[in-house]
Amino acid sequence: MSALSLDQAASEMDWMNGHVHPEHQRIYDYFERAEPQSPCVVIDREIVAGNYRAFADAMPSADIYYAIKANPAPEILALLADLGSSFDAASLAEVKMALAAGAGPERISFGNTIKKERDIAEAFQLGIRLFAVDCIAEVEKVARVAPGSRIFCRLLISNDGAEWPLSRKFGCDEAMALAVICRAHELGLKPLGLSFHVGSQQTDPGAWDAALSTVSHLFQRASRLGIELTAINLGGGFPARYLKSIPSARQYADMIDESLRRHFGNKIPATMIEPGRGMVGNAGIIKSEVVLISTKSDDDDQRWVYLDIGKFGGLAETMDEAIRYPLRTSRDGDLQQPAIIAGPTCDSVDVLYEKTPYPMPVSLTIGDEIFIENTGAYTTTYAANGFNGFEPLQQIVI
Repeated sequence: MSALSLDQAASEMDWMNGHVHPEHQRIYDYFERAEPQSPCVVIDREIVAGNYRAFADAMPSADIYYAIKANPAPEILALLADLGSSFDAASLAEVKMALAAGAGPERISFGNTIKKERDIAEAFQLGIRLFAVDCIAEVEKVARVAPGSRIFCRLLISNDGAEWPLSRKFGCDEAMALAVICRAHELGLKPLGLSFHVGSQQTDPGAWDAALSTVSHLFQRASRLGIELTAINLGGGFPARYLKSIPSARQYADMIDESLRRHFGNKIPATMIEPGRGMVGNAGIIKSEVVLISTKSDDDDQRWVYLDIGKFGGLAETMDEAIRYPLRTSRDGDLQQPAIIAGPTCDSVDVLYEKTPYPMPVSLTIGDEIFIENTGAYTTTYAANGFNGFEPLQQIVI
């Protein structure tokens, strides 16, 4: 396998310019000063705050509901609560996390469409009045134990353009959505509107348009039945920067606003967004260490680079190599050669990048540090608790 120069590698990875991105300087300064043991992830609150302000400035008419599942660190939740964010909770535990962070129950949406009835009841007792549903059975659960609550019905839509598409697990089609709304109305609930999700790491700012066309049609059909829907949950999907540049929050806002005006004219409903990855993804960097570099035979020139973190340590989103994180070393100015990157566990699926090997310095050696950038989202929450005896990923918030 031929070696790659840094310039050749940079054509694939436009993030690699030989310099630390200015937004990450505080994290790298912390690594140098504190020398925390790897693997660990360091999160910078200043980056999170900047991301929140970017969303708020770009979409001033939309209520921001941070998706707690992306990173539920108490420091992050408290920061966002202080900034005025609301919260999207996927479980009763996340509802309690948001309350503990200082958010009132009126700022929390129980957004998972799959909930135990007793969890709905306890959330209702805690003051939660906004729930997501996608079928009549879920509506009936909410009506039994959370009477009079507001509901969003989640639509099943295309996730074209998303690097981490969602499956058919969530949402329902247009005909069922109307039936769900009608049933909720019959049972005394308050159908607030419709929700959808265009897929995580959605790189197409126009991806919301087709869904909003369907939503507009459903608003009209519900109105003819005497049910006036007033809000749209635009969901998440706002990306973090990995190896490629991404559109700005303003670009997404402009395209969504254009679609809203196209489909709703001058009667634009209230809107809310649920950024998770886009709020915290670029705010974290994992410090890892090279445990082993090897080949599989004497005449094999394909290097395997094993790190002290892998899929089970928090990098689950490398599944099918969907998310390709930026990797940085102190040797990035040296000659590059593609390598297979793998984790440390005794599990054969714990391989991060094999289908498309990752350019790494030829001079890389055992014990070298590798920094995995833009890992603030869906890392600590995916990390296994004690798989193979490895400790869960340590998180430090600065």
